[in-house]
Amino acid sequence: MEFNAKETSERIIEDIGNYYLENGAKGAVVGISGGKDSAVVASLMVQAIGKDNVIGLWLPCNSNEKDKEDAQEVAKSLGIRLIEHDLTNTYEDIVNNVINNTNIINYDLLKNSNINIKPRLRMSMLYYYAAYFSSLNNSLYLVCGTSNKSELYVGYFTKGGDNVCDISPIKDLYVDEVIKIGDYLNLVPNYIIHKTPDDGLSGMSDEEKLGFTYEDVKKVSIEEETGNIDNSLNPNIREKILKAHRNSKHKFNVPIFRR
Repeated sequence: MEFNAKETSERIIEDIGNYYLENGAKGAVVGISGGKDSAVVASLMVQAIGKDNVIGLWLPCNSNEKDKEDAQEVAKSLGIRLIEHDLTNTYEDIVNNVINNTNIINYDLLKNSNINIKPRLRMSMLYYYAAYFSSLNNSLYLVCGTSNKSELYVGYFTKGGDNVCDISPIKDLYVDEVIKIGDYLNLVPNYIIHKTPDDGLSGMSDEEKLGFTYEDVKKVSIEEETGNIDNSLNPNIREKILKAHRNSKHKFNVPIFRR
């Protein structure tokens, strides 16, 4: 079935509005990265609950200046407030304390820790501000997730970081569908919706780092859902994607040991 951006957008916006009414919520806090996912999530929230109830947070941590400019452009286009809270010093303080406390010699051992602490710090601040605005306005503010279905399928997120949220408007949308939603809503500049996703640090796109495209991720995911094999897919790429999918399952399921 062909994806209908208009119908899907209207359904999501209606569902968000209904959820807010049912739960007595008022506002939303969205981490604005300058990329398409957060731009589309913020756009959907503005349509659902109004721009005055959406707070954007720009949370740099050794981040690119261009991403800051794009985040500002998203907020300006949507008419929402954007708060900047620089986490660079907090991040560096954590790393330096670990180095001092462990007498570490091989700094490569910290690479994975350093990559993942940043989204965890950002998520902490999103919840911090959400709690603050909830108290300030005596109404519930929710933290919005910005992960899409393609990223989630291969576990391309930080456990305890960017997968943590109260509401997740694009969780069931593949990357190309998020772009179509952004194009349909047409609330932020087109170049942001079509911006190549990257981490802003490595100089590589997300797809280059993953070793496969989001288009192929979608094909494998649909194969799993329907049982229909896509013969256009390279078998080696299929296996690489499936391996990433299998290896990330611990991020979704916490083992519980029953009495």
